[in-house]
Amino acid sequence: MRDTPLSNCERRFLLKAIEEKKRLDGRQTYDYRNIKITFGTDYGCCFVDLGKTRVMAQVSCELVTPKESRPNEGFMFFNLELSPMASPAFELGRSSELLVKLNRQLERCLRNSKCIDTESLCVVSGEKVWQIRVDVHMLNHDGNLMDATSIAAIAALSHFKRPDVGIQGDEVTVYGPEERDPIALSIYHMPICVSFSFFQQGTYLLVDPCEREERVMDGLLMIAMNKHREICSIHKIASVKVSEITELITKALANDKKARKEGRKCGFAESMPQERITALKADETSVEMTDLTQQASDIVQSAPAPAETAQSPVLSAPGMGQVGMGLQNAWGLEDDDEEEEEEEPEDGDEPEVTILAEKKGNKEKGKRPVVIISDSEEEEVVILNPDAS
Repeated sequence: MRDTPLSNCERRFLLKAIEEKKRLDGRQTYDYRNIKITFGTDYGCCFVDLGKTRVMAQVSCELVTPKESRPNEGFMFFNLELSPMASPAFELGRSSELLVKLNRQLERCLRNSKCIDTESLCVVSGEKVWQIRVDVHMLNHDGNLMDATSIAAIAALSHFKRPDVGIQGDEVTVYGPEERDPIALSIYHMPICVSFSFFQQGTYLLVDPCEREERVMDGLLMIAMNKHREICSIHKIASVKVSEITELITKALANDKKARKEGRKCGFAESMPQERITALKADETSVEMTDLTQQASDIVQSAPAPAETAQSPVLSAPGMGQVGMGLQNAWGLEDDDEEEEEEEPEDGDEPEVTILAEKKGNKEKGKRPVVIISDSEEEEVVILNPDAS
């Protein structure tokens, strides 16, 4: 299923807004969307919310045979999945150009940057090493998947702990978390990707483009660097954002470690009551609750006192009535002394409906008038009030 393309009006509106340094969500040119990092119950499970873009990363490991050229180093493998749940443009089981680009960029960002000590993954030289697998799933796509993917992957790797092993001769024993405490990975630095989008042939530059801005952009530049600014020719804005995101990841890891140590709820147990598992949810609106009782009492005292009886509305046409407490009942016929004169029909013509005036004797007894209905010129039908019997 293909995504709905942008119309020419939407495209012109977006480009005009970018020329005026305005964005759809109210951000400035170099503003990032809000980043939220949460961890699952198991080690190595991480959820990242970048605005409405939501990504989940899961890290796992297994013992494999190393390469002959590097017998003392482990492996790190990345697997990305673009689910149709994230966007109608994604197709399950098919490798798209976007998927290949994201996978290559993630490998360059994390594996080629040597952010993880692969030699520490060696168990037995030339025989057994750890293979670290990072599975990244897109839960919702609202632009800038690369930045959200890199944050989720490095946060999941920092949160992950591999099982401890024991070696006795040629036998390798893998201990569970109940027997021995798992061991965290050795991470040197945290590389983060920062994306820049170009418009009008490079005239305008935006940071962290959303999904609609990505459709009208002319080019995209993704830069990976750490908080130590170890990459040259980087714009100052990129280095600042990388430092902020690195501090956010470190703070989230410390909070998760503290929660697990104190025995509090973490992961899905904490997310369920707070409704944080769903990809999209309504933002909480902050309401000022101070002095609310005093303000309510002031409003009640300053309001005018309600009338004891409601005002009688004006009846615009005959045949309309009103009922209610304190109101005059106008559903009945008014006792008027006026009598309607019966019009004499012209030669050959008879009136369709004629209402005869009540007689004085009928008024005293509360009887209703007699209605004469004429359906044709030859016969007349007289309907008497059944209450008269």
